[in-house]
Amino acid sequence: MKNIFGEQLKLCCTKPLTGFYRDGFCRTNKEDNGKHVVCAIVTIEFLQYSKSKGNDLITPRPEYGFPGLKPGDKCCLCALRWKEAFDAGCAPNVVLEATDEKALEYIEMDSLIGHAGKT
Repeated sequence: MKNIFGEQLKLCCTKPLTGFYRDGFCRTNKEDNGKHVVCAIVTIEFLQYSKSKGNDLITPRPEYGFPGLKPGDKCCLCALRWKEAFDAGCAPNVVLEATDEKALEYIEMDSLIGHAGKT
């Protein structure tokens, strides 16, 4: 697993554990239609935006083992959802070392670097 710099992919999050595999790594495979490859540090603006688009990441979903997100949480986001939020001016910051290289198939490197967050 490689990050956007071609280095070993770092762990994104542990509380909550997100990602396609629910192991905290933002990696994907062919069954992951959403391509959960962007390690984001979510903001209230992004969470509200995502909810307005039909993807409620705030509400806990115990049936999926998902506690809901709050501002400051790190999680693995779908590449196209991050890009959509970027285009709308409300993309959350990104942990570059924990963002899978596959994100570059959907998002420009400069866009990700411009949203580099502190871990």
